[in-house]
Amino acid sequence: MTARGEEEAVSSGFVRSYVITGGRGLPDADALSLVTLVTIAPDREMPAQAGPEVRAIWELCSGGYLSVAEVAGHLQQPVGVARLLLQDLAEQGHLIRRKAPPAAQLVDRKILEEVLHGLHVRFG
Repeated sequence: MTARGEEEAVSSGFVRSYVITGGRGLPDADALSLVTLVTIAPDREMPAQAGPEVRAIWELCSGGYLSVAEVAGHLQQPVGVARLLLQDLAEQGHLIRRKAPPAAQLVDRKILEEVLHGLHVRFG
């Protein structure tokens, strides 16, 4: 509660996406797909003028690789906003990107049944 004549600080957890991105257009989805893995380069320091979202990305990605979709989820921001912030960090040399590993290949059902049978025989 504020005293008479004092202004109450304005605070809100909601900031529009275009404020975070500075009104810039969204980057191409091919450069950073949802499953692209990102982490902070180990020898880099956080930019002094980093906003709260960049600071959050820095903390999230300093511990290891996360996908672009995971970063967006943790930030509670649209994927396009997270992608734009990640692209900015990549262009500044702070971010390492890696493609997601390829999807596993399907194995023949007969081989799986033989392995299961072998496990039953061996372990009961």
